Amino acid sequence: MIPLLLAGAVSLVTSLVGTRYLISWLTSHSVGQPIQEDGPQGHVTKAGTPTMGGVAIVGSATCGWVAAHFSSGLLYTRSGLIVMVTILGAAAVGAVDDWIAVSRERNLGLSSRAKMFGLLAVAVGFAFAMLQFTEVHTTISFTRFDSPGIDLANPVWAIWAVLLIAGTTNAVNLTDGLDGLAAGSSIFAFMSFVFMGFWAFRHPEVYDIAHALDLATIAAAMLGGVTGFLWWNANPARIFMGDTGSLAIGAALAALALSTNTQLLLPVIGSLFVLETMSVILQVGRFRLTGKRFFRMAPIHHHFELGGWPETTVIIRFWIMAGLGTALALGLFYADFISTGALD
Repeated sequence: MIPLLLAGAVSLVTSLVGTRYLISWLTSHSVGQPIQEDGPQGHVTKAGTPTMGGVAIVGSATCGWVAAHFSSGLLYTRSGLIVMVTILGAAAVGAVDDWIAVSRERNLGLSSRAKMFGLLAVAVGFAFAMLQFTEVHTTISFTRFDSPGIDLANPVWAIWAVLLIAGTTNAVNLTDGLDGLAAGSSIFAFMSFVFMGFWAFRHPEVYDIAHALDLATIAAAMLGGVTGFLWWNANPARIFMGDTGSLAIGAALAALALSTNTQLLLPVIGSLFVLETMSVILQVGRFRLTGKRFFRMAPIHHHFELGGWPETTVIIRFWIMAGLGTALALGLFYADFISTGALD
């Protein structure tokens, strides 16, 4: 428990303080967010708000994770190192995208192909490293490696891992369209991985995750980093996370799900991210087929904005939805644990 508290506390304080100074530095260097011209008109006033705030999230999470190892005797593990490098790699791809968008003063950074290539490189590196250097279970699993425990050959598991990381990073990226929406929603998701990782550490006979405590510590560090950042990102935002933050958060959630054998539970944990992504898929699909739209604008949070909901109303209601999804996921996780008879 002590490593989790240390990681969360150090990353929270570092993020709270560090984001404040990051805002000043970004403002003095004119690193402001360009606003999409065809977006809601109410967003025009946000032009010039400092972006690339994901640097504070990832930087503080790294500090918290390292501090937990120095202060509590927690050992570095191969799984933990691989997950952290994956988070940093996705953040680097996002930072390049953000920097290009800012330097060109348009809401266009890397091309879709270049961004996807960068994310695929990170995802392939994660899959290769996990297969080569850890004893990760290569099964499709819901709450533990043997539930349902569909075993995959290593190459197939690698493809599955790449698809999950690519999908989750893009889902969080799509959700990051309102002040604090992605940050607040991801807090619930990281809470669930803190709980599940620690629970797996306490019950190794059920979950068989060799590095569960280190993985839970990473989740706690990301939780603290995002929470501290949300203090400054809440409406009206003084800083945006940018792709630096959203891609790092998405990569963290996918990597944690893969390394804790909860891949099929991830869509429940991140149900809001799934909803946002499906709204875009439905919107694009119907428009290409019929020339008509499902929503006023996609992702779906813009649909409600254009329908007259104040931005804060959309954000808080979507946070509630994210919280309910996480609560359901944890309920399913614990119910499955009870079904194993481990408490008998």
